[in-house]
Amino acid sequence: MNVLSIQSHVAYGHAGNASAIFPMQRLGVEVWPIHTVQFSNHTGYGAWRGQVFAGDTIRELVAGIADRGVLPSCDGVLSGYMGDVGIGEAIVEAVEQVKAANPRALYCCDPVLGDVGRGFFVRPGIPEFMRDRAITRADVITPNHFELEFLTGTEIRTRDELRRAMDALHKKGPKTILVTSLHIDGTPDDAIDIAVSGEGRISRIRTPLLPAKVNGAGDAIAALFFVHLLKGSGPVAALEKAGSSIYGLLRRTAEANSPEILTIAAQDEFVTPTTQFEAMSLD
Repeated sequence: MNVLSIQSHVAYGHAGNASAIFPMQRLGVEVWPIHTVQFSNHTGYGAWRGQVFAGDTIRELVAGIADRGVLPSCDGVLSGYMGDVGIGEAIVEAVEQVKAANPRALYCCDPVLGDVGRGFFVRPGIPEFMRDRAITRADVITPNHFELEFLTGTEIRTRDELRRAMDALHKKGPKTILVTSLHIDGTPDDAIDIAVSGEGRISRIRTPLLPAKVNGAGDAIAALFFVHLLKGSGPVAALEKAGSSIYGLLRRTAEANSPEILTIAAQDEFVTPTTQFEAMSLD
């Protein structure tokens, strides 16, 4: 199985491709990474070095992969942080190339825009591009609570509001929607929900809220969820597997009081999570 992963990269720590590639590899997937940015570290530190690449750089790398004649064997495209609108356009073009070569390939868009409490942390134009262009071409999207509210233009505090938001996004194109870091009425203060909508149902798992404040968890769960879908799991089973793995990863990170997610040290969680969570229906 082969996945083209187009997103940011950091040399130190784990965010973007540096958080997504290894979990996919640990699950037996060949990953073809293309970096939209190359930074020394994630921007949560407040200071970093590196650069954002141009859309033409992304196009050149995709063209080089296509020259190898391997696009028909690409099972999916995963995108994350885009850097600027030009990069976004190049990613959409890459998805079209892959799907032309392999109509069975899926596109998973992680619409990295911002978070509750932080607001937007992307360049101007990216939120609108995600809403109006990227997600309409995606088969799978993995927004967090903040991003789901922006993409739908609605406040989401209840089950009914969540259901209406999911329905609105499905009408834009995505068949499967994973919502991370979800907190609605009924979610205890010491817990967090992860919900999925697909195949005509909405389900969620609820995990204890951990004290780990690290970057890269969203990138990792998007990658894990997408791989489980590609391997044949339905949306609910993929939610259970990916959610259990990410909880184990974050629990290990919190126990170690690590400022960086323990992608390598806790790698067994990707394959055999120590805690298994069962999904409950929200219908």
